[in-house]
Amino acid sequence: MFSNFIYFIIVLLIYTTYPISEDTNFTLYETVLFFFCLIIIFVSSTRIQFGRLEKRISKQDFYRLDHQFNTILTRQFIMASVLFALDVYALSLPSFCAGFPLFSAIPTLQALMFLLLFACHLAMVWAFAHRSYQKLYDISISRRSYVLSNISFSVPVLLPWVFLSAITDIINVLPFDAPKRFLSTTEGEILYFLFFLFAVAVLGPVLIQKFWQCRPLDSGYERSRIEALCRKADMAYSDILRWPIFGGKMITAGVMGLVKNFRYILVTDALLTLLGPEEVDAVIAHEIGHIKKKHLLFYLFFFIGYMLVSYAVFDLIIYCVIYTESLYGFIPQTGINRSTVTSALFSLITLLIFLIYFRYIFGYFMRNFERQADAYVYTLFDSAMPLISTFEKIILTSGQDPDKPNWHHFSIAERIGYLRKCESDKQWITRQDRKIRISIAVYFAGIVLTGIIGYVVNFGETGRKLNTHFFEKIIQQEITQHPENAELYTLLGDVCYSSKNYKSAIAAYKKSLSLKPDNPQVLNNLAWLYATCELEIFRDPESALTLAMKAAELMEAAYILDTLAESYYVNGRFEEAVAAGERALGMAQKDHFHYEAQLKKFKDALGKKSGDSETEFFKKT
Repeated sequence: MFSNFIYFIIVLLIYTTYPISEDTNFTLYETVLFFFCLIIIFVSSTRIQFGRLEKRISKQDFYRLDHQFNTILTRQFIMASVLFALDVYALSLPSFCAGFPLFSAIPTLQALMFLLLFACHLAMVWAFAHRSYQKLYDISISRRSYVLSNISFSVPVLLPWVFLSAITDIINVLPFDAPKRFLSTTEGEILYFLFFLFAVAVLGPVLIQKFWQCRPLDSGYERSRIEALCRKADMAYSDILRWPIFGGKMITAGVMGLVKNFRYILVTDALLTLLGPEEVDAVIAHEIGHIKKKHLLFYLFFFIGYMLVSYAVFDLIIYCVIYTESLYGFIPQTGINRSTVTSALFSLITLLIFLIYFRYIFGYFMRNFERQADAYVYTLFDSAMPLISTFEKIILTSGQDPDKPNWHHFSIAERIGYLRKCESDKQWITRQDRKIRISIAVYFAGIVLTGIIGYVVNFGETGRKLNTHFFEKIIQQEITQHPENAELYTLLGDVCYSSKNYKSAIAAYKKSLSLKPDNPQVLNNLAWLYATCELEIFRDPESALTLAMKAAELMEAAYILDTLAESYYVNGRFEEAVAAGERALGMAQKDHFHYEAQLKKFKDALGKKSGDSETEFFKKT
């Protein structure tokens, strides 16, 4: 079931990394046709596979059938994710929908619509899997309950994003600029994300238990026994709830909530019916272990760690996509939009990092935290035999293969084996605790290193050079595609100037002017370079003045008059520099300090020249 979390997050990443564009790969009618063709293929494939499996149920070994059932589920979930990616990137569905005013005003609504589309794909899989599930596991559950249980268990993973995105939309439509400016900064984005992550982590359980339609466990022997065990462990909570997942027919329990006022213990009917009192105690002790060992808090920090990793490697992913274009440069020649190809590759690398981080690193900690929670039983009881017998009952009632591995839990056989080792030697508990402490230390060291790399890439000199080279490469690629576009040469000149590559900047500005001679911005930029370049070899005061005068004739703006004043200044025409500087200061809407400093410089030069002239006059007389 936890794998469903991964699928929903994957499609969310696929959607959020798609760039809305006016250029689509197909017409509207072609897109609609392909969309329904893909759905028909998906539905037919799912129905045929589960239909064949259902016919084999009475003829083959159970464990083999169990493996086939889960293989088909996984295959169809992956197929659903691929179809979603095709809907987004190949069919450009978000681009077609972006024109609706409601979606433009509240982008979260469009995102939710696409997530609902993916949920419908998964619902189709579970709907066709239902009969095979009933027959294979001999469980009586309605198709509706089976489908809704799977969906309702998975959807809460999206709650943080939903609230984060929805409130961002609200802020953007409000007539206040301060919050928008704050969120547009890197610091603002990070603080906003952290605030909501903690808010959802604290308050989320309240919403989730409502979403799952949990109800308080009735007063009586079962509730009293759980309450007594929680008092013994000194664990506070808000309530003990019946968990109706899969109709309550699964032997399982859970705990959620970082804060005691919003912490809930979840138990199913099957757990209370099929297990003895001591076995229920052992399961609850396991859940208490998660709280006492701070596992939920670490999961929160683990999500923060992913945010840090994503931030650190974001630019590196872009560099990788751009610098390896020679490997996929042929794809745009097939007619697919270049930006779509680049964005798809960016999404692919992002998804790969996500899968590695959660499937392997996060999965490693989840498995070991589960083992540590198993061992916590010894903190409250002398023996873990009731927990071992619980695992054995799960095998008998569910038909689950005891040796079947799991990315977030050790297999049942491994969990039983570990507890039997602890029964004979309690040192195994200490070893597990030490293993987790070392693993956490290594993880945090890796996160700190990642943070350093992220800082260097985003704020250090290395990052600045990479960014400059990156922008140059992108602009050069666009120039290759559009060699007559003067604006591209202007951008190239600006980038080269910012990196102090003055020779290339001059060449780019000149090329831009050859294509569009009356561009005041380019005339101004080249004039400023000629007038102020720190390298004497590239200075050309006369050309600077000629260009600046032409720019001022075409457009009168503070920054252009400032360049004109500077050009007069470097040519020794101080009176005209003062006059132009005064006009620039009078027109300036911002940066008054700069214009005032410039004007003072021009006046000082004029005063010095006047003083020198008077001195020379008296010498002659």
